[in-house]
Amino acid sequence: MLVLDDGWFGKRNNDRTSLGDWFVNREKLGDLPDLVRKINQAGLKFGLWFEPEMVSEESELFRAHPDWAIQIPGRRRTLGRNQMVLDMSREEVVEEVFRMISSILHSANIEYVKWDMNRNLTEVYSPALPADQQGETAHRYVLGVYRLHEMLLREFPNLLIEGCSGGGGRFDAGILYYCPQIWCSDDTDAIERLAIQGGTSLFYPCSSMGAHVSVCPNHITGRTTPFETRGYVAFCGTGGYELDLTKLNEEERDFVRSQVEQHHQYHDLVTEGTFYRLSDVFNGEERLCAWGLVSKDRRKAALIAVLRRMNVHMPALRVRLQGLDPKLRYRIQVLDKNREYRLYGDTLMNAGFVLQDL
Repeated sequence: MLVLDDGWFGKRNNDRTSLGDWFVNREKLGDLPDLVRKINQAGLKFGLWFEPEMVSEESELFRAHPDWAIQIPGRRRTLGRNQMVLDMSREEVVEEVFRMISSILHSANIEYVKWDMNRNLTEVYSPALPADQQGETAHRYVLGVYRLHEMLLREFPNLLIEGCSGGGGRFDAGILYYCPQIWCSDDTDAIERLAIQGGTSLFYPCSSMGAHVSVCPNHITGRTTPFETRGYVAFCGTGGYELDLTKLNEEERDFVRSQVEQHHQYHDLVTEGTFYRLSDVFNGEERLCAWGLVSKDRRKAALIAVLRRMNVHMPALRVRLQGLDPKLRYRIQVLDKNREYRLYGDTLMNAGFVLQDL
């Protein structure tokens, strides 16, 4: 799938304008249905970015309905990321946003929506509620967001929506009913992601974690991490690539091909397997981060081990698996070493692997 990010709509030539104006910028994009057909003909699905809950001061929507932005009358409005939040507690707001987005989705074969939400609610007040019910505004807002999701998925039952909000801020049990996957964080540094995804796994399954291979050196931390490592960390989530494919060299293209193949091969473990944290991802002094995924029948498993840093004369690192059948003899493939072993489950869980021996 190819996903088109922010900037395709309204007069969105900078981040100060056009949120809420959900119509195609034809100067940039040309004919959207034609573009989507070409993408589909190339063997790819097509996805589109939206930020449905937001509005820019410089937008047709705000000029037409300034009272639709959450704000306290008579007080100065606070902008966050140059934008305001729409009052999703109001039925007419939800209906209008649905009308605009559904019109876009009906126009072409759009099978995925990245639903962003990039600022917090402040000055929480709704003119649609009396004074003694203003305390209900935030709760009614969330119900309005759920209602918009419900309307879209009734209209487009095969649509995949990925939720996103400031560092995993949209991870909640309610939104997972509508968004089976949620973006963990814009911090895509693979080493940082060990703690981010490890922490998320305390409450949510791997299949719900948006995790991608991104550019290196990383755009946030500046860290350089091997392509293989970035791929293995993303493997323990939804997988994907967030970089300019035209700038990849042939070796990196080969990595993409093999990683995609591996992700398909072990996809059932990510979506249906039991996840085991085999090390303390929150201990910054621990050099190794290891995760295990085991199928329900315990006949298939994956071990992902990432070395955070190397030390001179480093002692042997051992990792013990969990959740295996102790009586089964497992055929073990070391993917990046092209080696194969056969060991019993009780050996793997008690003696484990000495990683240097692999």
